[in-house]
Amino acid sequence: MSDILSSFMAKSTIKAADLEHRRKVAFNISRYDAVVPVGKQQFHDVHLARERAKNVKWRAIEMLDTYLEEFESNITRRGAKVIWAEDAKQALEAVMKICEEKNCKTIVKSKSMVTEEIHLNDYLEKKGIESVETDLGEYIQQLDGEPPYHIVTPAMHKSKEDVAKLFYDKLGTAPNLSPSELTLIAREKLRTKYVEAEIGITGANFLIADIGGIAVTENEGNARLSASFPKTHIVIAGIEKLIPSMTDLALFWPLLATYGTGQRITVYNTIVTGPKQANEVDGPEDMYVILLDNGRTNILANEKTRESLYCIRCGACLNACPVYKNIGGHAYGTTYSGPIGSVITPQLKEMGDWKHLSYASSLCGNCTEVCAVKINLHELLLENRHEAVEEGAATFSEKFAWKIWKKASLSRKMMNMGNQKMKNWAVNKMFKGWTAHRAPLDFPAKTFNELWKEKYEPKK
Repeated sequence: MSDILSSFMAKSTIKAADLEHRRKVAFNISRYDAVVPVGKQQFHDVHLARERAKNVKWRAIEMLDTYLEEFESNITRRGAKVIWAEDAKQALEAVMKICEEKNCKTIVKSKSMVTEEIHLNDYLEKKGIESVETDLGEYIQQLDGEPPYHIVTPAMHKSKEDVAKLFYDKLGTAPNLSPSELTLIAREKLRTKYVEAEIGITGANFLIADIGGIAVTENEGNARLSASFPKTHIVIAGIEKLIPSMTDLALFWPLLATYGTGQRITVYNTIVTGPKQANEVDGPEDMYVILLDNGRTNILANEKTRESLYCIRCGACLNACPVYKNIGGHAYGTTYSGPIGSVITPQLKEMGDWKHLSYASSLCGNCTEVCAVKINLHELLLENRHEAVEEGAATFSEKFAWKIWKKASLSRKMMNMGNQKMKNWAVNKMFKGWTAHRAPLDFPAKTFNELWKEKYEPKK
């Protein structure tokens, strides 16, 4: 068993048994479940809206090279500089080069999963540059030395008491502050950073090809401040974030808001098309857009899993997944957790090291049912399992066990062979891995075939 798999099994076992952890997560997801149906009421036909969004993303991904070039051409025309990064190393080096040119000591950063993917904060810290998370949830996680727990709500696993204690320990505040008071403390701490920072870094919810724009949606205004206060603005975005036209935002912004947080629309919605222009009085003097591949073209080249690039990172599949609700986001051991993380992580990284995530699923299909852009997530999980076997990532014992199971299940004679006790012993004792993290299988006293014969076939 690899170290990655061992870590996943250990963390998931601990978290699944932590009832207090599960209570906090269940409480926060229940609040999400209560408001999403209200948000959906804005759509005349929400299923049609999702289908149209999927078709737009299909067109964008199928013509990704064309749209990326169109985006680059349009945004560079307004003074922004586009940097292409094949992997995390190139992206980090590009950021560091800009920091050195600007003599940067402090960075303010809005919420961005792609910067978590390349471990930007850790890299900058080693280089002696302060990188401050300005999203409240991300700020809480940074104070606690933890990565985000959830794609949309980074500190979902923490209660208000947990946050109050954290602020007391790290910032010396009173130990029993209310959520409103804690928010005001964070605001006071962060506002000074926007003025001090030489560089602001944001992600992008969407890259708009026809106008060369960056679309950012948020509820706190911190991304807008991070993009406009510092003299230099850096955008880091995965190449799959492309949408063809600004008019597509009329569909995608409400969908992302409803499926992400249950809102009709988020509070702040911003389009940035370049640095400060000659006739403008504010905004950054320089703007850089780093377009990150980091394995995405591997997914693009795979016709069956390409669909996963349609994801708009709303997090709905995490909230719907029974596995995620029980083991939590950190157990996955990777940036993207839940069903979408289980689909894309083995494709972005090494299938052999990460294939276990595709097995961390009941295949109930709830993730597919709630996906804002109708990605067939449960089918892609099965496709990952198939690819793992085809690539030889399955162990000998695993292949041997399933070979025996297949042979027995396809033979009526073998299925009828032996009594209940013998079958239970064969599966639960011989294949010890099955019961290590599952309840023992309990075969019926008689097979369906035997019961059928007794009831309907005449005795000879």
